Amino acid sequence: MIDWKIRSRSNECQACNVKFTDGQAYHTLLFSERKEHQRVDVCRDCWDGQYGHGANDRKGFISHWSGKFLIPPPPPPEPIQKETADTALKKLVELEDQSYGSVCFILAAMLERKRLLKVREEFRDGDQRGFVYEHSKTGDIFTIRDPELKLDELQEVQHDVALLLEKGVDVFLNGPEADESSENESSEEDSSDSDEPTEVDGIESGQSLVDAPVEETPEPVKS
Repeated sequence: MIDWKIRSRSNECQACNVKFTDGQAYHTLLFSERKEHQRVDVCRDCWDGQYGHGANDRKGFISHWSGKFLIPPPPPPEPIQKETADTALKKLVELEDQSYGSVCFILAAMLERKRLLKVREEFRDGDQRGFVYEHSKTGDIFTIRDPELKLDELQEVQHDVALLLEKGVDVFLNGPEADESSENESSEEDSSDSDEPTEVDGIESGQSLVDAPVEETPEPVKS
């Protein structure tokens, strides 16, 4: 069973307990413990002194990467607004419900093409492939399984994603009734303001997230 839980980046070194400062280099290690993923974030000094040598040989080791700690931006305001692929994926992953796995797969592909998600590791859970993703802005990590969608299944899932982004997670999960309370308030909003695509171009049947072509963008993403 693949562990879907989101692991947020720590605000301090988990070895020396000193808080990270904006722009500080850090190292992340990912381990598998009792069918769950354990994330450890450490500063450069603790990495050099305690973790750097023989990290790959530690029990349950999955992956390691380094990055630069960035203070997360303030949360967006709460007024009613259209769902984005980013917020929708986070909400669905937090449900830990594999019945939404195909929708999560498409949303992750969209965000990977936008450089908001990065594949940190590919692994197998039995005969199924999974990917460890890191959010480029928040540092959160989570896993997404590859549902190996066929062409007819891909079209159906893209339809679900279009509904999700248009109506939001509540309506997607609970049906049209959940939209009645907010429909009047949002009826005057211009639907053209959202730049979220409702289909994922370039992902063909049998392709994984990492196999799909990625659009180049002139705006680099900080680690």
